[in-house]
Amino acid sequence: MIQADVKLDTLGYFCPMPIIMTSKKIKELQLGQVLEVVSDDEGIKKDMPAWCQTTGHEMVGLEEDADQAKRVYKAFVRKAK
Repeated sequence: MIQADVKLDTLGYFCPMPIIMTSKKIKELQLGQVLEVVSDDEGIKKDMPAWCQTTGHEMVGLEEDADQAKRVYKAFVRKAK
């Protein structure tokens, strides 16, 4: 399990909102801190790695929680610049 410094809840938001919210939130973090983005938008599986590649931040991992009635994704991003 990946340890995050800050958690961002984007449940109920759909593309592109989770990425926009991540973009704003990551600016508040210190270099090297990890942001956990919680989303129920399956698009985050493609969108977050693409956003990290574009912005230079590091995609640390992606967890999928299928135990619930609704799938929940947790994307972990390390602030790299």
